[in-house]
Amino acid sequence: MNHFTLPAALIGLVPAALAMAAEPVAQPTQTSATRAASAVTAAQLPTVHVTDTAEGGLGLSLPTVSGSRTGLATLDLPASLAHVDEQTWQERGDSRMADIIARTVGMTPLSATSYSSLSFSTRGFTGTNSVGIAEDGVRLGVASSTTPYPANSWGYERVEVLRGPASIVYGSGTVGATANVVRKQPTRETVREVLVGAGSHGSAKLGLGMGGALSDTLSYRVDAYGHYTNGEHDMSRASGSKLMSTLRWQPTAALRVELLADISDEKPARYFGTPTVNGAIVPELLGRNFNTDDSDIRIKDKRLRARAQYQINDQWSVSNELYHFKADRYWRNIEAYSYNPAAQTITRGDYIELTHDLEQTGNRLESKLKAGAHQLVVGWEVSRANFGYASSGFDYSTTRPVGAAYHGWDNTSAMIPRFTTAATTHDFYAEDAWALSDRWLLLAGIRRDLTDFDRKDLIGSGTFDKSLGGTAWRLGLTHKLNAQTSLYGQVSQGHDPVTNILTLNLANRNYKLTTARQIEVGLKQQFAQGQGEWTAAAYRIEKKDIITRDPNNSQLSVQGGKQHSQGLELSAVMRVSPSWRLEGNYAFVDAKYDQLIEAGGADRSGNRPSNVARNTANLWAHYTTHSSIGRWQASLGARAVGSRFADNANTALSGGYTVWDAALSWRPQAGSTYRLSVRNLTDKLYTYSAVSSAKAAQAYPGEGRRVDLTAEFTF
Repeated sequence: MNHFTLPAALIGLVPAALAMAAEPVAQPTQTSATRAASAVTAAQLPTVHVTDTAEGGLGLSLPTVSGSRTGLATLDLPASLAHVDEQTWQERGDSRMADIIARTVGMTPLSATSYSSLSFSTRGFTGTNSVGIAEDGVRLGVASSTTPYPANSWGYERVEVLRGPASIVYGSGTVGATANVVRKQPTRETVREVLVGAGSHGSAKLGLGMGGALSDTLSYRVDAYGHYTNGEHDMSRASGSKLMSTLRWQPTAALRVELLADISDEKPARYFGTPTVNGAIVPELLGRNFNTDDSDIRIKDKRLRARAQYQINDQWSVSNELYHFKADRYWRNIEAYSYNPAAQTITRGDYIELTHDLEQTGNRLESKLKAGAHQLVVGWEVSRANFGYASSGFDYSTTRPVGAAYHGWDNTSAMIPRFTTAATTHDFYAEDAWALSDRWLLLAGIRRDLTDFDRKDLIGSGTFDKSLGGTAWRLGLTHKLNAQTSLYGQVSQGHDPVTNILTLNLANRNYKLTTARQIEVGLKQQFAQGQGEWTAAAYRIEKKDIITRDPNNSQLSVQGGKQHSQGLELSAVMRVSPSWRLEGNYAFVDAKYDQLIEAGGADRSGNRPSNVARNTANLWAHYTTHSSIGRWQASLGARAVGSRFADNANTALSGGYTVWDAALSWRPQAGSTYRLSVRNLTDKLYTYSAVSSAKAAQAYPGEGRRVDLTAEFTF
């Protein structure tokens, strides 16, 4: 039997934290539960912009709904939560959401930023089935891991990343972490924003944002964005556009109604990596794209939402959110490559031509009640997803000399509808933030997910019904050592599907949800009169019922595999002077399979999961000065990722890397900023992720040196 243990590094945390308790807790005018209620009320009534004490800090004093539906401040939340605001990512010169999320502690990107998914590794778990993406608390997810939205940061005010099992807040598929992006809200004040940019590889972008009052009761916000790049590889051009809009009606202080309508259209790069040998990139092949010259990827999303919030009295509020999501996908690509250095040949496989359509409609009804020292939240969410899949069914592979011409698509087979699926999910959840005293807060929550699944095969006999159920829960305790310092501990449970529920097939119909349990302890502190913040967290996660091979028959896949991860995460921000601000984070993770048998009976027990680095770190330094011609800021940052294996056999090793980035901004006057950013200053050759198997040996390379120039205006 496996027991929960914590890394030895944690031993030094507790005495160090206790030593900080010299200051008694000042008697507050509000209890923690009252503060939670106030935060929730503020979120439901007209938007109030709160400025963190530490500019560009970790957001410890800010309320959050990303980590708990109760609206606790991050300092009071018994969980690890990263906070990045718009000012911070602008100062770094970041604009793509993949870059912004990847700079939070322990988050490692798995796909290059111009491709068709937001996929990450964290706390030993990888991919979109374990690391979720949400917008305004609504989970975004479609089949085949195609979650490119939101691809860029335009129209958003902050990103919050809840680490560890997050099923209590977001449902199934969030064992590693969930990144929640929060969009800009309508305001009564007139807002006009313009972004113009150009850079390497023929890239260009344009962003427009506006908002303000339409009448005494109506206000709005509209954001539009478009981008284009030729890409740094053959046939890797990419383009995209989006429109985000919000209309708010607020006839009274107690009632607010919002209508949101969004549309996005992306054509990601038609590039699926470069061949490798033993996990290492082959430099002479780096610039080649082995896809067909007429390959195609089209990704279209439409989203509609209607939200209503009503404050019944000082203690009780109700809200309802109705949403509709439509996703259309089309691929025609060759996506698997392997290189034979002796014969100087490339073998290409995975000739894929397919399309799928998804329509999902859902509704979330929620009630919040303040009862004495309790802040209670109960909710019910129901959704219906209809999914259709068609493909050509083309199965083909070719082997050609490296220098041979790679012509167009060879497949002449017609696209045929293959199957449809329908999934109806009911989620019931409840949370209670209980202020036991001025020093102690208990957070308890439970969530039950029930999914009825129906698959209809249009070819063959794979039609079946299936029911899936999962229970997530969390019990956390926060102790305030003083007004600026808190210790916390939590035990939580979440769950993941073994495969995407929308594409569940006959071979996987007997599988249940995997479960993961986590124990975590941590410290959060503001110091230096609010000019600095730091957090530390130590954790262990144990996951069971992952897919493995039957020990008695290696041809059969069964549930019963196990894996665990344990680690330490540190984050800090400090304004050391009026001119200098430093920020950094570090994560260590020890991840292993406790029980895993792969095809052919190969035992991988004790091995590290593929594409999981033991060590990751980020560091930034910002220097600000003023002159007669305006405000200047220079920023220098580094991202370090340790070595990773490209396979679960731990035989193909991808080397670690350190990439340096820089940004220089000039603000000649209020409302205008000019920014020069350079990514990968040293033109480092590295990989995001790699795969090594009998069918493919390839890697997603990181971008080479890239220069961007942008101009930002507000008026």
